[in-house]
Amino acid sequence: MAGNRKEIKPRRMAAAEDAARWRESFVRYLRSECHLAENSVVAYERDLRRFFTWLRGRRLAGLTISELADYPAWLMSQELAPASVSRHVVSLKVFFRYLQLEGVLTDNQAELLGTQKLWQRVPTVLSQAEIGALVAAPRPPRPWWRRDRALLELLYATGCRVSELSLLRPRDLHLAERYCLCHGKGDKQRVVPLGAKAVAAVEAYLEHERPKLAARSSSPSQFLLLSTRGGRLRRERIWELIKVYAKLAGCSSELSPHSLRHSFATHLLAGGADLRQVQEMLGHASIATTQIYTHVDHTRLKKVHEAFHPRA
Repeated sequence: MAGNRKEIKPRRMAAAEDAARWRESFVRYLRSECHLAENSVVAYERDLRRFFTWLRGRRLAGLTISELADYPAWLMSQELAPASVSRHVVSLKVFFRYLQLEGVLTDNQAELLGTQKLWQRVPTVLSQAEIGALVAAPRPPRPWWRRDRALLELLYATGCRVSELSLLRPRDLHLAERYCLCHGKGDKQRVVPLGAKAVAAVEAYLEHERPKLAARSSSPSQFLLLSTRGGRLRRERIWELIKVYAKLAGCSSELSPHSLRHSFATHLLAGGADLRQVQEMLGHASIATTQIYTHVDHTRLKKVHEAFHPRA
């Protein structure tokens, strides 16, 4: 039973105002009943906006699986990465499940869409030489180059997501002990070691640039990386800066912030790190997510085979 909720007939779902209303209702449901982190709620809402763009007035209740199967293909045509397509499909499944609970839909056709493996691809990974060129790209006369170098060093040293980097605070960094606390999805906290180069880059930024950036704002910021106005450096700006330095360093045009996370994991595994340890540092809930990195670099396996197989 829907209780006191006003029942919406499926035939009315074609109206744009009804679609917007159900989207807003779904967002309230995610916050109040599912207690999702705000970043997750924002991601769900963003994905649904794209879905309703694709829907273009078609009746939501009357969609067939054949029609829905065109949605991932349309997302790919928008130049979304396979991982992003997968996330959009998951968001759609959760939304359709919610509409079922509300009595708006009888069947959840979205459940028949493919799983993540359909859209998964080997991630873009930089070589160690490319990483070196990238982190060295911020230099004078670039404005706030120490901040940008610290940003790149931290991404590669910790493997953290861009959203996690944007939310890092000075108190999360324990430079003397060479580790930091990353706050991941669902507010889960994890400890990640810091290398000497990352520590040096952060110390230089804290000494020479962060005080100047902080002085540009009327209220002090609690975040580590600051914008030119003294506020938090947002994930979109971090993405833009990485693209700038990738071009300066001559790296692949497909480079993204996640490429540094992929490189972090791949280089650790290639160096002999245990998969479970990498899983913990990345903050993956399932080791199956981490296993994608085992497909990227076969160098170590080849060396092991040559060293120990009797007929290698």
